[in-house]
Amino acid sequence: MQEQVLINIENLSKSFGKNKVLRGINLTVNKGDNLVILGRSGSGKSVTIKCLVGLLKVDKGKIEVFGTDVTELNYKELNKIRLRIGFLFQNGALYDSMSVRDNLAFTLKHHTKDLSKEEVEKQIYEALENVGLEDAIDKMPSELSGGMVKRIALARTLIIKPEIILYDEPTAGLDTITGKEISELILSIQEKYKTTSIVITHDIICAKMTANRIRILKDGLIHVEGSFEELKNSSDDWVRSFFEYE
Repeated sequence: MQEQVLINIENLSKSFGKNKVLRGINLTVNKGDNLVILGRSGSGKSVTIKCLVGLLKVDKGKIEVFGTDVTELNYKELNKIRLRIGFLFQNGALYDSMSVRDNLAFTLKHHTKDLSKEEVEKQIYEALENVGLEDAIDKMPSELSGGMVKRIALARTLIIKPEIILYDEPTAGLDTITGKEISELILSIQEKYKTTSIVITHDIICAKMTANRIRILKDGLIHVEGSFEELKNSSDDWVRSFFEYE
């Protein structure tokens, strides 16, 4: 059976002034994939997914999501696509002045109009239950650990029931044990909700735990792709250097 392509990127280029970050990225993501993108700092990993959801305007290239070229959409049309995509930002990006409950309610109401108070509450609890933090519902972000912030941010992403989730450095700033817990959570969410994911990371443990495919960026291009084991045993010294600290 032919795999369904949810994301298709062709010849994507993006510069900031004279700094050419992406020089012609080609990438496909099939339904059900957990694609990990590795690369050194500044290689364009985060820029790629920000272009994908229209947070950055591309210089050149095509980005098809659900069969639609998002580079040609107006703001209203782009928002319809974004309703189907969850984005977990590197710092969690919770609203500091809002409780956990209000952070989730704000996102839910923004995406889904005309919900009853009871339905909002039910969906908030369900999202928090998925990340194991129901007890944190009335806490403020300042009361949460780094790992809890990531979990709440993930709950806020899940509450809109996305088909695609983009994870930008999901384990950054976390200790090894908490990082593994977040990686396990990414897998359990994929299994429960049948999501398709792109995971941007420099954490090789996270990559090993979550990826069914890996692509490595170098000099603004996809340098190599394969499974974790294939790339770990690559004949390319530069590629193998990513896996030295496993």
